[in-house]
Amino acid sequence: MKNLYEPGQPVETTVVAVANDTVFIDLGLKSEGFVDKAEFTDDDGNVSVKEGDKIKVYFVGSRHDELHFTTKLSGDKADNSLLENAYKNSVPVEGHVTKEIKGGFEVMVGTVRAFCPYSQMGFKQKKEPAEYVGQHLTFRITEYKNEGKNIIVSNRAILEDAAAQKLQHLAGEITVGMTVTGKVTRLQSYGAFVEVNGFEALLPVSEISRIRVTKVEDVLSVGQEVTAKVIKTDWDHERVSLSMKELEADPWEGTDKKFPVGTEIEGKISRVADFGVFINLAPGVDGLVHISKLPVERNTNLKKVYKTGDILPVVVEKVDMEEKRISLTPVVSNEEQDNAHEYMKSHSSDDDGETYNPFAALLKK
Repeated sequence: MKNLYEPGQPVETTVVAVANDTVFIDLGLKSEGFVDKAEFTDDDGNVSVKEGDKIKVYFVGSRHDELHFTTKLSGDKADNSLLENAYKNSVPVEGHVTKEIKGGFEVMVGTVRAFCPYSQMGFKQKKEPAEYVGQHLTFRITEYKNEGKNIIVSNRAILEDAAAQKLQHLAGEITVGMTVTGKVTRLQSYGAFVEVNGFEALLPVSEISRIRVTKVEDVLSVGQEVTAKVIKTDWDHERVSLSMKELEADPWEGTDKKFPVGTEIEGKISRVADFGVFINLAPGVDGLVHISKLPVERNTNLKKVYKTGDILPVVVEKVDMEEKRISLTPVVSNEEQDNAHEYMKSHSSDDDGETYNPFAALLKK
């Protein structure tokens, strides 16, 4: 058994049992290896592994005919031969950041001195150099020369690997089409960020509701719990997009029956565009009065005539369920109707046989 593994050799295995001070692992040889339980225990005494978990460990040596493994080499295990093997096999090592020196930090790995450049300390969230001094951190040996007299280590490499593994795990947990629940962490003009399983996903303002949302803060707040559908993932760029709108009932369902052609309704102006005025008919359903139907002259600035929130009586002219569009026209007032009737009477002799439209004729005046 002693000759089956070389010091520093990586092994991917399964946890067989977690005992008092030991985590036993399966070696596939009708025998077991072990890892010190302390390597998986946090400051509060919580153990991060359980029976059946897959883990990656590195061979350290034999102890009382038992094979000893570790998740990282610590000071008491770090002689030169093990450090060289750690370099060759990319075994993580535990180091103590003793001081800041020119270009980086001095790191003691056991009794061996190593150097960590500034660029290789930390990852996304950089701290002030003084904050690293005194800490015990995990490193990867990136350079090993002169029989261990010149060693360069990287903390960043370890953190990058951990982040990559976390993303790989999340990619299996957060997939397009699934429904997730998370808490709003930040609000921006273009949407809200929602924490889902420790990952910040974006909920665009256009995906918050089927009802038009102008300001995110009007409908969401930091700390609020929301349920949304995953509509897009891009793990290469660490981006996930969510939609609350996708989980809402489609407000357009049955709209053609609710607002058949000819329906008169007093709607509130929801938006004024250069080409017309949008009227809200029901939550999530807007219709358009095109500028050509409005009683204004050509090139009129509609925003100076109509204001959001104003009430405008309209008639449903056309409903396109496939495109989810409703065309509206302003309601002709009683006075206009009376004028039209008078106009029709006074020009009855001009009838050319075609169906007469008093409202169209009125508009032609």
